[in-house]
Amino acid sequence: MTPAPVYSVVIPVYNEGTHFQYSLSVIRETLATLQEPYEIVVVDDGSTDNTWALLQDEAQRLPCLRSARLSRNFGKESALCAGLDLARGQAIIVMDGDLQHPPHLIPEMVRVWRETGADIVEVVKEQRGKEGIVSKLGAALFYALFTRLSGFDLAGATDYKLMDRRVIDAWMEMGEHAPFFRGMISWLGFTRAQVSFAVPERAGGTSKWSVIQQIRLALTGVVAFSSLALHIVTLVGVLFFLLGLLIGGQTLFYKLSGQAVDGFTTVILLLLIIGSALMLSLGLIGEYIAKIYDEVKGRPRYVVSKTIEGTDNREPQRVTGEPS
Repeated sequence: MTPAPVYSVVIPVYNEGTHFQYSLSVIRETLATLQEPYEIVVVDDGSTDNTWALLQDEAQRLPCLRSARLSRNFGKESALCAGLDLARGQAIIVMDGDLQHPPHLIPEMVRVWRETGADIVEVVKEQRGKEGIVSKLGAALFYALFTRLSGFDLAGATDYKLMDRRVIDAWMEMGEHAPFFRGMISWLGFTRAQVSFAVPERAGGTSKWSVIQQIRLALTGVVAFSSLALHIVTLVGVLFFLLGLLIGGQTLFYKLSGQAVDGFTTVILLLLIIGSALMLSLGLIGEYIAKIYDEVKGRPRYVVSKTIEGTDNREPQRVTGEPS
């Protein structure tokens, strides 16, 4: 019988067949130094390359490996949810599969968890690594906006975390169908400790996050954790109403005093400003309504099509979800 794991390492992957075998070996070497039972839970987020075939091969010789393949590409957040649902350890570590979350920090995270009693050990960035100026500015803008609207400071935060089992148990009670992992973990609270790192080069491949996906995730984070933006819309409406009263009073005064002049330019400018404000407000309200619509539908966060339980060479590989 395989002993119950003390540590579960959860890794969502998508089209990482070129380098993940190497990444997996580095992660395993690091975990072996802990000298306690562990498991590696890998979730293939509907990869179109050879990632799943690689995981099947690795499972034939690694008892510690447990893998799931999603029925399609649901996105990293959903794949991460699938991994957390499968994890059985007392401490769960979430990390990426490209080694930009350095595995050598795992022993330090475990040490901090055991010595301080912190429920969450967060790995935060000293610097963001090699990124374009647009990405850096976009990230800075999002974190500043998210902090002001929600009250949770995510600056420098990453998905690289060690979480005690009771944190994951509490997280599983959160029923959002459009998850935002960093925000959800911050909302839960619990005691925290930090370990800092500088972002290294990728082991291989390129970022799978497009600009559109990053914007969608940012909108999900803001809309899911704050309704303050809706109150700002109300405030803008009140300000325009007061401005309208002021300009209306001025216009009436000029009319009654016989000083009325053509106000074509003023009218056009007011129409453009008010029209733009209305369209932006409707768009913002639409984002909230869309999220409500998604939640009301009650669809699952992900669908698993296949799973693998790792074995050694003396036992047959167990694969579920495949035709016989």
